[in-house]
Amino acid sequence: MNKFDSEWLEDDLPKEDPQDDEIIWVSKSEIKRDAEALKDLGAELVELGKNALDRIPLGEDLRAAVDLAQRIKKEGRRRQLQLIGKMLRSTDVEPIQTALDKLKNRHNQQISLFHKLEHLRDRLLDDGDDAITTVMDLYPHADRQQLRSLVRQAQKERSAKKPPKTYRQIFHYLRELAENIED
Repeated sequence: MNKFDSEWLEDDLPKEDPQDDEIIWVSKSEIKRDAEALKDLGAELVELGKNALDRIPLGEDLRAAVDLAQRIKKEGRRRQLQLIGKMLRSTDVEPIQTALDKLKNRHNQQISLFHKLEHLRDRLLDDGDDAITTVMDLYPHADRQQLRSLVRQAQKERSAKKPPKTYRQIFHYLRELAENIED
């Protein structure tokens, strides 16, 4: 073959990209870490309650496996968690992880709200009418008269060293007010 023919052959062949030749090697340890992470994700799914689990996009088989793992105890549960981890390897875990993160964030927000309400309740008992004005500013639909009577009863209970029944009622009332604002 002459020089002209060989150039023609080389021009006709597709050019190989040097990056295509690179093979990404994954270590055995990394594969094991990924599998363990999926098994941990499966354990988190099993620990969720039924209502929370309904908000997470799971396939039928995976949902059935999680439901079964919630009912199993001891050694069978460990094997079931391994099966769930194996099933997660063949599914897209990104939507599941996103939904789980949203649930965790909602839980953290709820805990933060409860801490604020507890602090507000303590202020009500310590400051009295000044704190009631603060509550009325935060929750305009609150019943000032009911709140004032609850605070007085709680203060009497505290001074008489009785069980904090009204103290708890104040928290429940504040929680109802906060939930009504969110809706």
